[in-house]
Amino acid sequence: MIRTIGVTTLLLLGLLSASAASAAGQVSEQRFHSEQLGRDYPYTLYLPEGYAVSNQAYPVVYLLHGSFGSESDWAQKGRLRRTADRLIRLGVIPPAIIVMPGSQSWWIDGHNEPARSAFIQELVPHIEENWHVVPEREWRGVAGLSAGGFGAVNLALSYPGLFGAAAAFSPASYHPLPPDNSSAWRHPAFVRDGEFDTALWERTNYTAHLDGYLSQELVVPLYLTAGDRDRLNAVHHARLLKSALEPHQLGQVHMDVLPGGHTWRVWRASLPRGLDFMFRHLQGPVPIETEDARVEDPEPTSPAVSG
Repeated sequence: MIRTIGVTTLLLLGLLSASAASAAGQVSEQRFHSEQLGRDYPYTLYLPEGYAVSNQAYPVVYLLHGSFGSESDWAQKGRLRRTADRLIRLGVIPPAIIVMPGSQSWWIDGHNEPARSAFIQELVPHIEENWHVVPEREWRGVAGLSAGGFGAVNLALSYPGLFGAAAAFSPASYHPLPPDNSSAWRHPAFVRDGEFDTALWERTNYTAHLDGYLSQELVVPLYLTAGDRDRLNAVHHARLLKSALEPHQLGQVHMDVLPGGHTWRVWRASLPRGLDFMFRHLQGPVPIETEDARVEDPEPTSPAVSG
């Protein structure tokens, strides 16, 4: 595991390194055809410096956007590359691949598209087939903001065998229903025949996944943030989520209340904290086992990591 440092130290070091080299990671727009969606599945991809020549397989974090957002939000509004480059340079997190997928839903199989099925059945396998990532739980994390936080929490609770850590920033995991000013009430994912589908909300919110998650032994360490002036009262709802999980995973749910509202200011401040937390539980890069190495090794070996 890579050694971590506190966020306060990170911020101080960031100020001291303001004149350091510019961002070295690469951000690109990618897509592949999705049978589930019946269209191309877009995603923005962050690759760490040296990816092409490292001969290593990397951890991967899936970073989800919010309601009515897009795959470009984290790169353009969230300053993802700057943050990831700085954290890697300072040794807070190891070199990692970050996937920022696009969805027209709330990361559920909603009335407008099967976003959850496409994510699990197509996006994750696509990433593991086409990029050098370690296809194991301990190298895979999921995070997101607002509706993406809703999605990250639901995915972590539903697939604890898939994700080794998670983070949710101002998560839209409202219980029992979204507040009146939430965009969920008008989002095509939840609206059918002009009406909000309350039953669908109840089936897809984290509360529907709790019993199954709490009945098994695997835990997904979870980091939460919310702004102290959040217009959607995200602090209250995040605390409800934290209290529901804490008895099952004592010391593995952490929450910070940050100054601000339901805004990018809070989410940009949340990102380094969330990545720092997740990589206290996720593993770093490993060498890619080559064909030559397997032939020369006389002992039985596990399957090679491939990308």
